[in-house]
Amino acid sequence: MSLQHIKEAMLRSYEEIGGINHLDGTNLPSEGSINRLASDLMHLLFPGFFQQSPARKDTLLQATGALLESVAERLRAEIEKALRSADLPEPAEQAQAYTTHLLERLPEIRTIVRTDVEAAYVGDPAARSLEEIILAYPCVLVISLQRIAHVLYRLGVPIIPRMLTEYAHERTGTDIHPGAEIGSHFFIDHCTGVVIGETTRIGHHVKIYQGVTLGAKSFELDDHGNPVKGVKRHPDIGNHVTIYPGASILGGRTVVGDHSVVGSNVWLMKSIPPDSIVYYQGEVTSVVRDKQSRSVSATSTREKTEALDWII
Repeated sequence: MSLQHIKEAMLRSYEEIGGINHLDGTNLPSEGSINRLASDLMHLLFPGFFQQSPARKDTLLQATGALLESVAERLRAEIEKALRSADLPEPAEQAQAYTTHLLERLPEIRTIVRTDVEAAYVGDPAARSLEEIILAYPCVLVISLQRIAHVLYRLGVPIIPRMLTEYAHERTGTDIHPGAEIGSHFFIDHCTGVVIGETTRIGHHVKIYQGVTLGAKSFELDDHGNPVKGVKRHPDIGNHVTIYPGASILGGRTVVGDHSVVGSNVWLMKSIPPDSIVYYQGEVTSVVRDKQSRSVSATSTREKTEALDWII
């Protein structure tokens, strides 16, 4: 087939197959622009860490001002595109207001991001310095950009919050939805294969390992069989909780109490009280044990198998 025939076939496809075309509409946010903004925002959060040349205090004011001006203009333009694509009112004015709001929050975000770096340093005996954490631990990128994206998500900015977190997802293999609410001192050890859903709430001083899923057990459906948007679907994780590799904690009503430990490969769809340990005993039983009294409750493998109506 000649290129002319291929071109004509493609044009017919564009006419006949809708839903994946964006023709004669408003300009959409640019992936390349958002990725560059993500990188520049990390520069603002961690001055002196990602530049090619050393940062100096005597030039910090000028360099920060120049970068802030550049980020502000580019971010405002991308937010305006997103607002126009969603047909929201006053896109230019709102884009300026949202941009200003986010940039005003950066000092506050730096404060909580510092606690995440500290949590990684304290939580990993292999860590030798805070510099090593910032430069070499993927959780810093993932959590920092999620905290920025969360601000835009709460403002109701379309598309861009997910694009920011997807930049980190592509680079690290960890997917945190911008809607998730995350407390201070959050550490994801190894930071690979982790999924944290939109309506997840995570307390302070939480440590999770690779392969953990904080997901949905099932979706509420409307009269047409489509998932209902905006309902609580993902679990709540209390303060000072540790979740080991491969654990799946599912459901909007599932609560992991403060100071609890969830063991590797645990499948958890029921709440557990504070100060609990939950683990698998062989392939027969899921055991929830109180840390102090050592009283236990068990869930059989059959009960787990009968609950296979979940969707992550």
